[in-house]
Amino acid sequence: MDWTIYRYFPQELEAEWNQLLEESITHVPFLRHEYLKIWWQTMGGGEWKTGDLAIAAARRDGNLIGIAPLFLTPDPEGSSALMLLGSIEISDYLDFIVRPQDLAEFMDELLPFLAANIPAWQVLDWYNLLDTSPSIEAVRQAALKLGWPVEISQLQHSPYIPLTGNFETYLAGIDKKQRHEIRRKMRRAEEAGRGLKYSLANDPACFDQDAEAFLTLMAYDEQKRMFLTPKMKDTFRQVLRCAFDAGCLHMAFLEFDGEKAAGHISFDYLKRIWAYNSGINPKFIELSPGWVLLGYELQWANENGYSEYDFMRGDEEYKYRFGAIDRSIKRLTVVR
Repeated sequence: MDWTIYRYFPQELEAEWNQLLEESITHVPFLRHEYLKIWWQTMGGGEWKTGDLAIAAARRDGNLIGIAPLFLTPDPEGSSALMLLGSIEISDYLDFIVRPQDLAEFMDELLPFLAANIPAWQVLDWYNLLDTSPSIEAVRQAALKLGWPVEISQLQHSPYIPLTGNFETYLAGIDKKQRHEIRRKMRRAEEAGRGLKYSLANDPACFDQDAEAFLTLMAYDEQKRMFLTPKMKDTFRQVLRCAFDAGCLHMAFLEFDGEKAAGHISFDYLKRIWAYNSGINPKFIELSPGWVLLGYELQWANENGYSEYDFMRGDEEYKYRFGAIDRSIKRLTVVR
């Protein structure tokens, strides 16, 4: 393989990058070229204060074989680390961009290449790898050949719901008590006489207004309000706009009396819904707007042929009460 390190974000690779992603070991929206470009330009919404790009790309006979989207920065423990672009907070799933058949060779060459060409790093510190990612074992094997210690730790749960294509079939497959609770809350909201409305925000003329309405709903939660610094808000706006323009933003609202009571933003990608964030107006809490909106979302996704509702990171109880299946994300560290 022929290797190149990009010290700038390579706009010229966008088409090849995204095409390779479609065949990669892990195909998630957080690895798309346009998303990671925004992430880098804003340093993760201000999560990182400093960093140097080190995107390693491998070619064979001129064809792009693999990408290690990395940057050099002090990691949370203070070590000089090569980390995956997108780390840590706002990108739920990360990985390398490489086809399954090229993975072992790619990793065997990547680690010595990084050692020879980026002398400053002390540790490879890679977050948010799905527990199903084959790169975890590939990195472990490549590091062992070099005699480098490897540590793999669990970070967070990341539950998901497989969808059946029929809302009633989905409900029949979850716990009976929870099934009745979902139906009861949806029925109560519908019968409350408060002008319930479920809608998807897909009008380009209203995008800015809808995005601000969603950020307002997020900010009702104290922790999210603290998280939404001015720089983070700007990053969210850019990500939402990028996804909207690409046709893969799913922004849903629940209204009572013409006022937004709850909102979800998700990625509509690969016929899956990737639930990214949510917000609730406490004024309507007695009507369970969060549960009701999620019920409508699952109904919509089933009826429109989606295969999965991915809650992504977080082990909040309500996800499992809606029948989610557990999985996790990992952190992998390699010490040179």
